[in-house]
Amino acid sequence: MSASCCGTTASLELEQNVTSGAAGVLPIVVIGAGPVGLAAAAHLAERGQDFLVLEAGQRVAASVAQWGHVRVFSPWKYNIDAAARRLLEADGWTAPDADWLPTGGELIEDYLAPLAELFGDKVRLGAKVSAISRLGYDRVRTNGREDVPFLIRLESGEELQARAVVDASGNYTGPNVLGASGLPAHGENTVDVDHALPDVLGADRERYEGKHTLVVGAGHSAATTLLALAQLENAQITWAIRAGSAGRTYGGGDADALPARGALGTRLRAHVDSGRITLLTGFFAHSVTTDGEQATVISRDPSGAGQSVTVDRIVAATGYRPDHSIASELRLDLDPILGSTRRLAPLIDPNQHSCGTVPAHGVDELSHPEPGYYAVGVKSYGRAPTFLMATGYEQVRSVVAAIAGDWEEARDVQLDLPETGVCSSNLAEAQEQRVGLATGVSGGLLATPLPLVTVGASDGGGCCG
Repeated sequence: MSASCCGTTASLELEQNVTSGAAGVLPIVVIGAGPVGLAAAAHLAERGQDFLVLEAGQRVAASVAQWGHVRVFSPWKYNIDAAARRLLEADGWTAPDADWLPTGGELIEDYLAPLAELFGDKVRLGAKVSAISRLGYDRVRTNGREDVPFLIRLESGEELQARAVVDASGNYTGPNVLGASGLPAHGENTVDVDHALPDVLGADRERYEGKHTLVVGAGHSAATTLLALAQLENAQITWAIRAGSAGRTYGGGDADALPARGALGTRLRAHVDSGRITLLTGFFAHSVTTDGEQATVISRDPSGAGQSVTVDRIVAATGYRPDHSIASELRLDLDPILGSTRRLAPLIDPNQHSCGTVPAHGVDELSHPEPGYYAVGVKSYGRAPTFLMATGYEQVRSVVAAIAGDWEEARDVQLDLPETGVCSSNLAEAQEQRVGLATGVSGGLLATPLPLVTVGASDGGGCCG
C-alpha cells in the first residue's frame, strides 16, 4: 500500500467512494435505536443529513429494556453522546446527575426515549431488517457497485433504499452457547437455558425462588445474577467457571482501581466463602441431560476429567457474538477470530486490552470493502468484550463526519477513557447509599445494594459499561 501526503491511497479511495454515486439523494439508514444508533441519528441531524432509524423492537432501545433492572458501572457523564446532549438541551431537557449510575430503564426513560422523540417519524419501531444488499448487485458484481443504492429488506417484505448504512443493531440477540468449546453442549437445545441478566428479584422471581440455579460464566453479568440470587433466601446457587479460580471475577476488592467493580467482587467472594454460593472451578460444560423438571450439566475438561451438577434452572452468562448474516451480500472484511473489521481487531483484542486501554478509532478502522456500510457499537467489536458506550459515540461521530464528507473531522478521533472514571463511578459508596431513591424502593435505602454490571460487554471478561 503506497503512502501519500494525507494518508494512504486506500484512504483516498475510501473518501471518493463514500461521497460519490447516484445514491447521494437517498437517506442514511441507521439500524437499531439503542444508545449508539440514536447517537448516530443525533450526529446526522446536526449535520443536516437525511436519515431513517429502523428498530426491530416495539420500543426504543428494546434490547436495553431487557436488562432495564440492572445498574451500570459508568455514570451518566459517560453515557450521553455530545451531539445528543446538544439537541436535547436545545429542546429544554435537563441532564441527570452526572455521577449517578443509571439502570437500563433510567437510560431509556431519562435519555433515549426523549432523544428518539426529537426525531419523530424518522425512528420506525417494529422494523426488523432481514437483509442488506446493493440494488441490482449481488456480492460478486463489481463494476459500478459504489454508484447504486443500498437495498434494505425488512422482515415484513418491505424494501428501502439508502446511500449509506450505519448498522448499530448490537448483539443481544446472539448469546454465546453454554458449551465450553464454543459449540452447544450436547443436549443444550433440549433444555430451557436463560441467558445473561434475568430479572431475578423482579419479573422473573418465580422462576428462581425456591429453585437450585446454575450460573455459568466468569464476567460481571454472571456476578450480577449471582448476587441477585443470593437475596432469595430459599434459593440454592451453584456457580461454574472454566478457570481454576475466581480471582479475575473478584477483582482487587478494596484495592481495585474501579470501586464499583471491586465492591461487586468483594460481595461475591463473601457469598462463596460463606458457602451461600457453591463455586465449581475447571468446569467445561459438555452435555446436558434431563430428568423431569431437572437438568444435569456434565463437565469434561481438556484432560477428560468430569464433574456434574443437577439443577432446576440454568443461566448461561457466557457473552454474545455478532450476527453478520443480514449483510451476507455485502463485501465485508472481518477478522477471522473476533468478527470485527480486520483493522479494528488488534486494537480491541481482549487478550491484550481492557475497556480502558482500547485506543480511539473511527471510520478508517470501521470501514469495509463495501463503501458506505459501517457496523458500529457493540456489533463492531465482534466477540471482544471490551466495548464502552463512550467508544461507540466516538465511532459514530467519526463515521457520520465521513458520510457528510468532512474527512478532517472524521479522522480526528479522540477518546478520553480514564480507566478509573469510565468503568465505575468514583462515588460508588455514595451511590449505594442513594440507590433506594433512584429505584423507587419504599423506605429509602436498600438493605443490599443493587448489583452493578457492564453495558455491552460479553461475559468473556468485559470490564466496563
